[in-house]
Amino acid sequence: MMRSSRLGVGVIGAGRVGPVIGAALAGAGHAVVGITGGSDPDRVEAILPGVPVLDATEVARRSELVVIAVPSAELPGLVQGLADVGAWQIGQLVLHTDPSYGFGVLAPAASKGAIPLALHPAITFTGTSIDVRQLVDAHAAVAAPAAVLPIAQALAVELGCEPVVIAEEDRAAYAEAIATATEFSRSIVAQSTALLAQAGVVNPGSYLATLVHSTIDQALTAAGRGAAEDGLNSLG
Repeated sequence: MMRSSRLGVGVIGAGRVGPVIGAALAGAGHAVVGITGGSDPDRVEAILPGVPVLDATEVARRSELVVIAVPSAELPGLVQGLADVGAWQIGQLVLHTDPSYGFGVLAPAASKGAIPLALHPAITFTGTSIDVRQLVDAHAAVAAPAAVLPIAQALAVELGCEPVVIAEEDRAAYAEAIATATEFSRSIVAQSTALLAQAGVVNPGSYLATLVHSTIDQALTAAGRGAAEDGLNSLG
C-alpha cells in the first residue's frame, strides 16, 4: 500500500531514534526531505547523508510524513507549538515514536487536519546504522484512529517490524513493560559484571555474554509458551 506512494519524510529529533527511522523509511523507497539539528551532526550525516538540516517548523511544512522522535517531556509541547504556528497540514501523516503515548498526544495536529499515528519499535536504539538491521523482525507498537490504523501498520512493516496494536488505555502498561525490560536488564548486567570484576575476571562482559543471552532466550521462550497456553485455555 505505502510502497506505491513515495512520501516526503521529515524528521523532528536528531537523537538516537529519529535518524534511524528516517534511514529505514528511505530504504523502503521514501525521500527524507529534512531533519532538525542535533548535538552530533556527524553521526546524523553518516546515517542520512545530504539531508538538509531545518528547524522543526520548516520540517513540518515540507513533509507529507513527519516523524517526531523527541524526549517524552518535550513531545506534547512540541506538537502544540507547531499547531500554534500553523505548521500542520490537512492530510499530512504525523507519527511519533514514544512508548509512553498513544496517538492522543497528537490531538493538536489532528485538530488541524493531520493524521495522527503512534509507532514504537521495540528495540534499544544505538543511533547507528546497526539499528536499521535490528528493526528487521522486531515488533512495533502501533496506534491510530481506527480508520487510519492500517497506515500505521503498513509503516511498521516498511520499517521491517511486525506491528502490534496497543490500545490507548493500555499505553501506560506498555510503557512500563518496555522500561522494566530495558532498565532492569541493564541494572542486572551492571551488577553482575561489577561482582565478576571484583572476583578477578578480566573481561566480565564477555564472560557473561553467553550466559545472559541463553538465560534471556529461555525466559522468552517460556513466556511465549505460557501465553500460547493461556490462549488455548481461554478458547476451552
